[in-house]
Amino acid sequence: MNIGVFVCHCGSNIAGTVDTVAVAKAALAYPEVVFATDTMYACSEPGQAGIIEAVQKYELDGVVVASCTPRMHEATFRRTVERAGLNRYMFEMANIREHVSWIGKDKDANTNKAAELVHIAVEKLRRNTELTAGEFTINKRVMVIGGGVAGIQAALDCADGGLEVVLVEREPSIGGKMSKLDKTFPTVDCSSCILGPRMVDIAQNPNITLYTLSEVESVDGFVGNFDVKVRRKAAYVDWTLCTGCGECAAKCPSKKTPDRFNEFIGKTTAINIPFPQAIPKKASINAAACLMLTKGKCGACVKACPAGAIQFKQEDEIVTEQVGAVIVATGYDLFDFTQYGEYGGGRYPDVITSMQYERLLSASGPTEGHIKRPSDGKEPKDIVFIQCVGSRDKSIGRPYCSGFCCMYTAKQTILTKDHLPESQSYVFYMDIRSPGKGYDEFIRRAMEEYGARYIRGRVSAIQPKNGRYLIKGVNTLMGDQVEIEADLVVLAVGAEAAKGAPQLAEKLRISYDTYGFYMEGHPKLKPVETNTAGIYLAGSCQGPKDIPSSVAQGGAAASKVLGLFSKDKLASDPQVSSVSLQRCIGCAKCQSVCPFGAIEMTQFRGMTKASVIATVCQGCGNCTSACPQGAIQLSHFTDNQILAEVHALCPY
Repeated sequence: MNIGVFVCHCGSNIAGTVDTVAVAKAALAYPEVVFATDTMYACSEPGQAGIIEAVQKYELDGVVVASCTPRMHEATFRRTVERAGLNRYMFEMANIREHVSWIGKDKDANTNKAAELVHIAVEKLRRNTELTAGEFTINKRVMVIGGGVAGIQAALDCADGGLEVVLVEREPSIGGKMSKLDKTFPTVDCSSCILGPRMVDIAQNPNITLYTLSEVESVDGFVGNFDVKVRRKAAYVDWTLCTGCGECAAKCPSKKTPDRFNEFIGKTTAINIPFPQAIPKKASINAAACLMLTKGKCGACVKACPAGAIQFKQEDEIVTEQVGAVIVATGYDLFDFTQYGEYGGGRYPDVITSMQYERLLSASGPTEGHIKRPSDGKEPKDIVFIQCVGSRDKSIGRPYCSGFCCMYTAKQTILTKDHLPESQSYVFYMDIRSPGKGYDEFIRRAMEEYGARYIRGRVSAIQPKNGRYLIKGVNTLMGDQVEIEADLVVLAVGAEAAKGAPQLAEKLRISYDTYGFYMEGHPKLKPVETNTAGIYLAGSCQGPKDIPSSVAQGGAAASKVLGLFSKDKLASDPQVSSVSLQRCIGCAKCQSVCPFGAIEMTQFRGMTKASVIATVCQGCGNCTSACPQGAIQLSHFTDNQILAEVHALCPY
């Protein structure tokens, strides 16, 4: 076997702390290496051309590139060796950037380690075999999970591209957090005026099937062929008959039900339509508040409904959908501010969240757009806004910045002045972060044109005082203590992962971070892709995002799906596990550790044996390490290949 080794300088990223010439020279001493050189940028066009030229000139059978992480450029170099006439799996990559040059300054030590990593790659390559990908047909339907603005954009773009779309939303209506907003920054235009037409487009598009009040129950299969079970929860109303007339809500005697859509600052009826622009505009019953469902008596809505749509015996329904790709756009939840005892911990009625304040500002809110204190209904004069509640605070496990809080607080101070010209807004902030287009100008406008007083510092306590609230804080710019009496306090709560996000991630077999946000395949090169083929991300399920970013990412995810479905067949990855029937004892340990459901137990000549579903297997290797008999081997990462790497590093 003839092996060629190419050591990349990566500018000064690698060559600054690694003697790449020495590494290439050392590689010539390794078994079956007939050519070795160092190159400035192996991934560049000249670098790839040099690899192809060397393969042809020295009749190479395999190539090792020592450069950066395989996550970034393994696919690039595999395509390069294919163009040179080799099998794409006769290639190995040694990561001497992240694993060497970026973590140490000792050039001699780094050079030795880089040479060892190259040696390991060479020994594995010597035992590689040519693998060939198979093909399988795909189902050109897509499921979008989440009906917020990102999910709506993704669904519409996919549908406009000719795809059948199944949109799943767990709330009774689509719209997400944006449907609760009064205005949007930095243009201060009506949120519902922007979102409403898009919601109607969802309802009217013949390519979109909409499931609201529904959740994903399970996900089986693989890219191109997913089987998704959706639980359609009982609304206790037949939506095929309901006309959205609202007569049922008008007659419902249970009128003190906490209003979830209005962030619990108002009351609603046990049966209702969440908001006037709801899509679908159908009534649903809150089972916990309904007198008929809890006490077996009432039925006022039955008598009032002209369509006869009320069905108290309705039960949850499981629907199975076959799709080829899934876009996850489950959004975010707001931080529970009651964890802050110094802010009253939820005990003070006039200390509210930013989203509750949005509902007070909205014409469709509980006060019809009039700003009133929840405690007594009076108009506030002095209003204090407190930033970073649930953001940039390690003490409550939220060290990250939520990104959009600075902007929506500025927006709310502007709207407050419009609603209450005699009012005064105070904003306690840590730092102002406004990197978007027109964002910093918007902050300045709130300060200079609308008179919002910004105070750099944290609030240490909020205390009731004579029907008002005493806010104690500090002004770090002036270096003194600050005390302000206010009628209303608005907490700029940060974003956190949506409730149930980790559980959904496990069903989808995708990764999530410490805080529950879903992880992309690569932060730069795969910002909307996950490590599970066919699963894409859009919007704030990946991390806090404002509306423009969410819309852009929804469109990006849709474009990835359209690109995926541009082919009638997909190539399967041959790096999958296989079972030796002679050694398998049917213990099923491999099946229990497989996170993808790729292993099934079958009968072979009267004996139970494991069998790998190649199209489902993702090549993680869990089964290989769990098998007590060594009956399962992972192609391209066999025991012999791994042991050869170990022996190269530890020869004695």
